[in-house]
Amino acid sequence: MSTINEVEVIPFTFTVPDLDLGGHRAMGVSNLRYSKGASLTVMRYAIRVATDDGHEGFYATHWVGTEAALGQTLMLAPHLLGRNPEQREIIYDDLKREVRAYDGMGHGPLDIALWDLVGRKYGMSVATMLGAYRTSLPTYASTHHGQETPGGLDSIEAFAEYALACREQGFGGFKIHGWHDGDKRREAAVVLAVREAVGEGMEVMVDPGCELRTWADALYVGRACDEADCLWYEDPYRDSSVSVQGQLLLREKLKTPLLVSEHIRGPEQKAAFALAGGCDMIHTDPEYDGGITGLMKIAHMAEALGMDIQVHACGPAHRACIAAVRNTHFYELALIGPGMRNLVPPYTCGYNDQPDGLDADGRMPVPTGPGLGVTYDWDYIRANATSAARKFTL
Repeated sequence: MSTINEVEVIPFTFTVPDLDLGGHRAMGVSNLRYSKGASLTVMRYAIRVATDDGHEGFYATHWVGTEAALGQTLMLAPHLLGRNPEQREIIYDDLKREVRAYDGMGHGPLDIALWDLVGRKYGMSVATMLGAYRTSLPTYASTHHGQETPGGLDSIEAFAEYALACREQGFGGFKIHGWHDGDKRREAAVVLAVREAVGEGMEVMVDPGCELRTWADALYVGRACDEADCLWYEDPYRDSSVSVQGQLLLREKLKTPLLVSEHIRGPEQKAAFALAGGCDMIHTDPEYDGGITGLMKIAHMAEALGMDIQVHACGPAHRACIAAVRNTHFYELALIGPGMRNLVPPYTCGYNDQPDGLDADGRMPVPTGPGLGVTYDWDYIRANATSAARKFTL
């Protein structure tokens, strides 16, 4: 039996060109803008889990690479010591209990690293461990938010032009993240402009990112989604997508399916939200929802209810899960824009979450190597580690 005897959590930084924070002053969720010649320093963190018989598992965060999530991961990491990494179900249960007073965002990366470790131990991909049947995934372009300064997605016309470029590149869908001011008329107009630009051959999705100020604003934009025949309408307004009653009232008045529950954690709360009528489709993410273990519970719960899911954001763990789930549609390449790179950790194996990773059929491949099937640039990660790096040993 393998026993975990070491866990490393290594925050590190890297620089992305031509992006900055504008007036936000601090990294948040989706508050970046294109700024030619600028550079943005990004923090993510990597995890290494090792056992007494020489096996290792790895994961570097994508969207969960924040100070808030890092604190929870550092709090939870020592609880892996002395455990058998193959017993992921009971570890999931114990970590979920341990982080019960928080939002749980630091749990997922640790679970993902355990899946990688066990896959590497037995020479099997995580996708195969999950019963995957897809070898590549239909992919949609998920945009950065609109900006008020020149460049990037700075106008309705810029969104329409970029949507057309993405269609021509082969993306099967295009998701609009509008502006941060929540102007319902501009948000509705960009939905209709994008549909007109791409025609009927491309799916269009809309995610205001909870920026619309009121339920009535959400209804107004939702009617534009209906007119544009959108595949889904996501996280519309400032309830932060946690009000069952508000979302239920929207569902009753719109024909576009509501994709909600990104900001509700775990299978229990998502099941309660769905059963109360708060959404048409369930949103989940292995980083947000207790790892691969948590995501697969949510996928199966939704399948039992006859509902579809959508996996939020991108990464090798996300690809493995989508490859094994029937009731889902697309892989989300988030976030991209004209001249705006996706903020992803460094790899040395050719794994690619940038638009040029799309194949001729508009799909992204599912890694097939042991574990997650990827190799991180550990020389870079260690050379750029922050002072918050920690090693826990048995």
